[in-house]
Amino acid sequence: MAPAEREISNFTLVLFGANGDLALRKLFPSMYELARWGQMPDKYRIIGVGRSDIGHDGFRELVREAMVAHAPHIDTGSGHFSDFIQSLFYVQVDLTTVEGYHRLREEIRTGHGREGTCSNLLFYLSTPPSLAPFIVRFLDEAGLGGKSPSCQGWRKIIIEKPYGHDLQSARELNVIVGEVFHEEQIYRIDHYLGKEPVQNILVFRFSNGMFEPLWNRHYIDNVSITIAEDFGIRGRGSFYEEAGLLRDIIQNHGLQLLASVAMEPPVDLSADAVRDEKEKVFRSLRRFTVESAREHVVLGQYDGYRQENNVASDSLVETFASIRFFIDNWRWKGVPFYMKAGKNLARSLTEIVITFSCPPQNFFGPPESCSYTANQIVIQIQPEQTIAIRFGTKRPGEALVTDPVFMKFDYRASFEKEGMTPYHRLLVDAMAGDQMHFIRQDSVESSWSVIDSIKSSLQGSVPQPYAVHSWGPETGF
Repeated sequence: MAPAEREISNFTLVLFGANGDLALRKLFPSMYELARWGQMPDKYRIIGVGRSDIGHDGFRELVREAMVAHAPHIDTGSGHFSDFIQSLFYVQVDLTTVEGYHRLREEIRTGHGREGTCSNLLFYLSTPPSLAPFIVRFLDEAGLGGKSPSCQGWRKIIIEKPYGHDLQSARELNVIVGEVFHEEQIYRIDHYLGKEPVQNILVFRFSNGMFEPLWNRHYIDNVSITIAEDFGIRGRGSFYEEAGLLRDIIQNHGLQLLASVAMEPPVDLSADAVRDEKEKVFRSLRRFTVESAREHVVLGQYDGYRQENNVASDSLVETFASIRFFIDNWRWKGVPFYMKAGKNLARSLTEIVITFSCPPQNFFGPPESCSYTANQIVIQIQPEQTIAIRFGTKRPGEALVTDPVFMKFDYRASFEKEGMTPYHRLLVDAMAGDQMHFIRQDSVESSWSVIDSIKSSLQGSVPQPYAVHSWGPETGF
C-alpha cells in the first residue's frame, strides 16, 4: 500500500444504504471489530446515508439494535462499543435528487470536532444497482467526486455487485463511474474474493512445486465448481425476477473462482499483475452459441418458486444452472470446467474439485474403475475450509483392490487465529489501497459477455423443474 495510505490518522466512511440489510447484518459488525482490533485509523467517522428521517441518535440506536440481533458475540455494553457508536452520524438523502448531496458535503465538512473533515473519504454503495449512476453523478455535482480538488487526502468508492445486469449496462456504468473516479479509486466488491480459502488458491498453486507442473491439460481431466445453497430466494422475489441465478451467482462468484483456478502465474503479486492473468482467462472462455448452449447448459427452477412473493406465476427465471465451460488457451484446451450453482439444493456447499487423468494402464481393476479412485484435489470454501488430496491405496486383505483415501488440511484445526471475514478483509484492503481482491473494469465486461452469450442463446427457453433439496434437474451435469 502507498505510504500515505498506510499512515493515515483520520478517515471517513460514507455508507449509502446504511439502514439496509447488508449494512446492518455484515458491514457494521465488521467495522466495529476492525475498530476494536486497531485496524481503523485513530480518528474515524462513519456517516450513514438513507431516505429515512431518523437523525444521528435514531441511527445509532438502529445500529445498536442490529448488533444485538445479528452479532450477539459483540458486547454492546463495552467502552469500545460506546466509542464506536459515537463515531456514527447520519444524513437523510433522496438518492435520486442532488439537494441531499449538498447536505452530505456539509456533514462531511462539519466533522463534529473530529479531524480530517474533508480528507480520506471512502464511499460505500450498499444500494440497489439502479441507484449507482445517480449516486456517482450527484457526488460529483456536490464536489465530492474522485476527481474533485475541493478536499485533501484520497477518495475511493466501493460498489457492490451486481455491477450492471448485462454487458451494455455494465459498460454504461463503467463510463459514468469513470467520469467521476479514476480506475485506481474504484473498488468493485465481490465478497467471495475476501474469503480465506479463495485467497489461498493462489498460494496453494504457486508456492508448491509439486502441483503447478501438473496444472494443465496433459494431467487434469476436468475441473468442477459447485456453489450450492440449501435455501430459496428468501423474500428477494423482485430482485430474482430481474436477475436470475446466472446474473446473481455465475457472473461474479462462479467466474471468479474459475479464474483463480485457471489463471497463469502473475509476473508479481501486484493487484494489476494478478488481475491481468484473470482477465486473460475471461477473454479465453469460449462464448456460447444456440447450438453449444443446448449441449453444455442446463437451467432449472425449483418447485414452488412461482409461488414466492413478487414472483410471476409464469416466470421463466432460473434458480439453477449447470454449465460446461471451455477455456481456449494453451494450458486448458479441451479440459471441461463444470459449474453447478443453485438455490434450494440438497445442502449448502461451495467447493472446487480438480480431477486428474487416469494412469495409462489400470492394473487394479477394469479401465472404467479409475474414476472411483482418480486423483483429486478438493478445495472446500464453505461450510468447511479445507483442502483435501484424494489418491488410491490398497484395501487390506489378500486381493489387490484399491480404495480412495484422503489427506486433508483444515484451516480451523491448523491455525489458532481465526481469519478475517470477507468484509473485514475487503474493508481493510480498500482503506489500504490494495485492489488485488476487487474486480477491474475489463474483467466486469468480459464476464458479462460470457453470461450474455448464454442468455441470448437460451432466450425464451423454459427452465427444467427440480425438487426442493435435490441436486437440481436430472439432466444436469
